[in-house]
Amino acid sequence: MSKLMDSLTIPGPLVTVELRPPRVDLDGASTVSAWIDLHHTLSRLSRQELFVFLTDNAVGAAEEENLAHVGGNVADSVDLSKIVPILTCKHSLKYCETFALRAASDGFESLTVLGGDISVPPPRCVPHGRDLRQLLTRRVPSLDLGGWVNPHRSPVEQVNFLEALDAHAQYALSQIVSHHSIHNVERFLEEADRAGSTKPVVFGVFFYRSANPSTLSTLGSFFPVPSHEIMGEFENGNTAEEICARSIRELRAVGAEKIYVSNLGERAAGRTLQKILDLV
Repeated sequence: MSKLMDSLTIPGPLVTVELRPPRVDLDGASTVSAWIDLHHTLSRLSRQELFVFLTDNAVGAAEEENLAHVGGNVADSVDLSKIVPILTCKHSLKYCETFALRAASDGFESLTVLGGDISVPPPRCVPHGRDLRQLLTRRVPSLDLGGWVNPHRSPVEQVNFLEALDAHAQYALSQIVSHHSIHNVERFLEEADRAGSTKPVVFGVFFYRSANPSTLSTLGSFFPVPSHEIMGEFENGNTAEEICARSIRELRAVGAEKIYVSNLGERAAGRTLQKILDLV
């Protein structure tokens, strides 16, 4: 069992981080600088014993491959068992197989395999994430594979996806949620309990840096954003850290104890997270 699964199956709260590799459209110097920032951040987070999920073309933006630098260049200073790459189906099948084999060879223990946003190109190589996980389970049995659930949709449907015999997932990440969607999380957890589900779910919390309407509108294309409520909290004097901390507190209160925090940035992710956790 991977260190991630060990931690996810231990009762009690756990906070992890989601980070993005540099965008592919950066110039050479900017790309090098962004990788250096990410390297330092991964090193700091690793020393703090924090798990980090590394995205794969998040919110439709093409990113540098998350294995390209991390597995080859920072393994000496980063505990790769604490780094969990994300792989979507929006690559060729050969690429996905090679990616998983490289991940296992480099020393990664877990891999989150998702379908990927079908509203933007390129197309998926297989219809669903579970199809790719089925293939990779056979090809790279040493990796613990993670899937995806969306608490904003039917809880019966989502728990069935998670518990299906063909899910091929030991754990799952969730769509972004917050204290403004706490009832959806409660409904999901109630259904999971009713169905006897024991697979751990890591619930996503987004760090809203500001109440910029344009930014919130853009984000709303990729996940449900409570724009009106977020703007209201900022207008009432709440800081970004306070808003994020409230989401974590209220999610924990209803039983969603395992959380990943997204959008912390690559340069100061550890310091920002600590400010948030000091308020939880």
